[in-house]
Amino acid sequence: MIKKHFVITIGRQYGSGGRLVGKRLAEDLGIHFYDNDILKLTSERTAIGEQYFRLADEKAGNNILYKIVNSFKPDIGKPNLDDNIVSPENLFRFQAEVIREIAQNETCIIAGRCSNYILAEANLENHVDLFVYADLVTRTKRVMEYNKINEEEALKQIHKIDKERKEYHTYYTGEDWMKPDRYDLMINASRINYDEMEVLMKDYIRMKGFID
Repeated sequence: MIKKHFVITIGRQYGSGGRLVGKRLAEDLGIHFYDNDILKLTSERTAIGEQYFRLADEKAGNNILYKIVNSFKPDIGKPNLDDNIVSPENLFRFQAEVIREIAQNETCIIAGRCSNYILAEANLENHVDLFVYADLVTRTKRVMEYNKINEEEALKQIHKIDKERKEYHTYYTGEDWMKPDRYDLMINASRINYDEMEVLMKDYIRMKGFID
């Protein structure tokens, strides 16, 4: 089914279904789906406690307003091995190294963590960048069903996690999280179910020549 090496990155609004469908697609294609396990891999590689990576996961660093106002160019190069080894910025660089290595070595799907930007900046070929979004009504319903919570709690989770992801992406890329020209395909999941979303993703990567 897979014709040549490629990587899919999936950015997603919370509750859109992007993670769930990405995982299903990976299972259907027989490839690895990377999400939270990137934190464990990075911890193992660096010998830095996994809890440090979890605390910083998809959250902006400490100087977000300063960086945004001054339009700092993000630094995703080599990590520093000095006294500030567990700074949010340095943890991100370690994680970026692992994402680049994974993408170079295997066909896979990577969820979030600025992976589309990281691979583009590394000039890695053959990656397809998707972004899944949906209206608030759809996302609220899906979060309520998935997490077994009420509407009020679902809305709190959506606003909190979307805000964290947006600030995280801006902090480490200097770009808008939902900027369309940074993605190959923006998927509105408001009027399609999970099965239809998977078909759409699969049809797109087939059209790009990566699978039969």
